[in-house]
Amino acid sequence: MKFMTTMLFNTRHAWLLAAALLAACSQQAAQNIAPVEITRETACSLDGMTLADYPGPKAQILYAEATAPEYFCDLMEMFDIYLKPEQARKVDAIYVQDMGQTQWEEPKGHWIDAKSAFYVVGSKKMGSMGPTFGSFSKEDDAKEFINANGGKVYKFGEITPDMAALDGGALHDQHM
Repeated sequence: MKFMTTMLFNTRHAWLLAAALLAACSQQAAQNIAPVEITRETACSLDGMTLADYPGPKAQILYAEATAPEYFCDLMEMFDIYLKPEQARKVDAIYVQDMGQTQWEEPKGHWIDAKSAFYVVGSKKMGSMGPTFGSFSKEDDAKEFINANGGKVYKFGEITPDMAALDGGALHDQHM
């Protein structure tokens, strides 16, 4: 009986140790997922447009099985892809640019976790395909943006597929 108790005790400790190591490895892997800065050549995964050529915040999704992020020249494009019911790929991270820290006309760097950001929907600011969302790390920055440009603040989980519908740039282009 003592042998069985000792064996069970050692097996339980082995499982606890294995679980702890697995959790530590998962946490380490999550910490190693960082945004990748765009270059003059970085193109949108959805439409091939060069990101640096257009105003407004950009986004990137890092899928679990991918070796590089998929970039989006517009937050509405990112949300449209991410919120589709058929989107079944495992997402390791999503980043957007903090417009409280960079310029709308030529945003550079200042990547933040998309799920913790505040979004301004319905402002007068335009992105690569017309109306787009603004993204901010601080709600106060989003409210300041609203005072100058209009719109309403939403959290990541409050953005709906209807809000991010890509009706086509031609519908928003006043010059066509």
